[in-house]
Amino acid sequence: MKLSELLIGFHVLEVLGDPSIDVLGIASDSRRVERGSVFVAQVGTSVDGHSFIPQCVTQGAAAIVIEKKEYMPKSSDHIVYVLVESSDEALGKMAHIWYGSPSKRLKLVGVTGTNGKTTTATLLYRLFKSLGERVGLLSTVVNYVNDEAIPATHTTPDALSLNALLAQMVNAGCTYAF
Repeated sequence: MKLSELLIGFHVLEVLGDPSIDVLGIASDSRRVERGSVFVAQVGTSVDGHSFIPQCVTQGAAAIVIEKKEYMPKSSDHIVYVLVESSDEALGKMAHIWYGSPSKRLKLVGVTGTNGKTTTATLLYRLFKSLGERVGLLSTVVNYVNDEAIPATHTTPDALSLNALLAQMVNAGCTYAF
């Protein structure tokens, strides 16, 4: 996929390099950066992803998405740098596009509130399964792609994990995700 295709739907402030390059993946965790991928540097509560840019360059990142202008180099021979207003927003939009916009191909049912969210979502998942639907479940306990259990590693999945799970649901023929 072209980097330029991933830069749609959010405010790009500046691009250094050729955005028509092909990219082979997206990572927001520097440990997962592979040759040809895009690294999205996010500012976390305890760690700033911008500090891992040199490591990602060494690992072969093809592009770096940043939200702090001071990390934009003066020139770059082989890596594309993209300055955005919000790395968090950019990652969400990029993941959505990378995985084929899976949320547009499912009927999503979100459950909010203080207590009972996991129970309610699980009951809906089981009800619709019993009605013969192919469905998915995202919860703090376990995720399901129809009958396949996938361990939940975080209370809330990050944008890449969420879109990957939704894409798995679409590929498995699911029509609903709870």
